[in-house]
Amino acid sequence: MTEVAERLSAAQRSKIRKLSEPKELAPDEEGGELNIVPFLDIIMNVLMFVLAGVTATFTATIDTFPPRAGGAGARAPTTPTLSLTVLIVPDGFSLKASGGNVAPGCNSGTGDGLAVVKVGSNYDYEGLRSCVTRLKLANEAFKDESSVTLSANPNIPYQVLISTMDAIRKTENGDELFPDVNFGLAR
Repeated sequence: MTEVAERLSAAQRSKIRKLSEPKELAPDEEGGELNIVPFLDIIMNVLMFVLAGVTATFTATIDTFPPRAGGAGARAPTTPTLSLTVLIVPDGFSLKASGGNVAPGCNSGTGDGLAVVKVGSNYDYEGLRSCVTRLKLANEAFKDESSVTLSANPNIPYQVLISTMDAIRKTENGDELFPDVNFGLAR
C-alpha cells in the first residue's frame, strides 16, 4: 500500500504562509513582561562611579578644653605654678609664664617679643618643644604641672595649631610635657 502525498492548493499554501509569518503586536497587545536589563546596567554604572569616588576619611581627636573665665571662688595657688601660655602669631611663638613674657630665644629672664621665631618661612616646632621643656624643668614645683593655654591669631592655619599642640604635649623621647591643652582667646 503506497500512500500518495496530497498536494496543497495555492490558497492553502498562502494561508499557511500568512499564519507562520511573525507579526508585530499592537501596543495594547504587548506581553506583560518587563525588561529590567537596561535598568540594571544603569544601576551598575552608577554604583561603579560611587565606589570609585568614595574616599576614606580618618579622623583623630585630641582632648582639649574651652577657655575658662576666672570665677569669684577661684583661689590663688599656694605653690608656684608655671601657668604657661603659648600664643601663635605670624612671626613665631610668644610664650608667657607666671613670671611674665619669656625672653627671646627662650633665655632666662623675661622680655618682650617672640620667644621662638620662625626659621625661614616655617614655624620652629623643635625650638618650641625645647623651650617648653626648659621652662618646665626650671623649677621642681613645675614638674607635676600638665596644663597649658594655647592661643592663636585668627589668620593662623589650622595645621599650625595642631602641630603646635603636638610639640608642647610631649618631648622628643615621648615624656609628657603639657598633655592638657586649654584654648585661650587671643587679645
